[in-house]
Amino acid sequence: MSAAVLTHPRFISLEGGEGAGKSTAIAALREALQRRGHEVVLTREPGGTPLAERIRALILDNRQALRGEDDEDEPLSPEAELLLVFAARAQHVREVIRPALQRGAFVVSDRFTDSSYAYQGDGRGLDPAWIAELERRAVGLRPGLTLLLDLDVREGRARTSGRDLWPDRIESEQDDFFERVRAGFRRRAAAEPERFRVIDAAQPPQAVGEAVAAAVTAWLETQP
Repeated sequence: MSAAVLTHPRFISLEGGEGAGKSTAIAALREALQRRGHEVVLTREPGGTPLAERIRALILDNRQALRGEDDEDEPLSPEAELLLVFAARAQHVREVIRPALQRGAFVVSDRFTDSSYAYQGDGRGLDPAWIAELERRAVGLRPGLTLLLDLDVREGRARTSGRDLWPDRIESEQDDFFERVRAGFRRRAAAEPERFRVIDAAQPPQAVGEAVAAAVTAWLETQP
């Protein structure tokens, strides 16, 4: 694959920390696009294809939640986590995202490479230059619009508390990890204001949905 990273105007991603309400935002986004007559393909990361979904299970599996504390288990290293994420993403782009874009559809992805910079870069402390190289070599694609649902970490954690009987590996992290992730997302948004739109996710769900729809509608009006 080419080492260039191309920005595609019909590719939209949603980013944010735990409990930010991406499901509500995705529904509002799809409706706003469909009202204009566009085909919309919804997908997610890690995942989006059968193989990528199996990789997702490896990444998020919290074995310790299902086994006794004294049972031996092999922890997933930050480096292995990053490479698995990009393996899933490469498959996702090749099998789902590029074909949909090529036929003229809009693709809306629940997370994309910005999550790798925030979670594996800022959260895990991995070198962002390595992530950028993987982005160039294995993915080569960037959203034309990224909506960042920004929410206080404690509020996000409160929203997700008790939602799942067994939290996954990421959900089981401590607050300081999620504070680093949030800071990473906010830095990326500040560095790329032409691509990012920051949505206050502390609002009620309906208000968040309305803000998302307004942001994407305004953005579409600037596109050729």
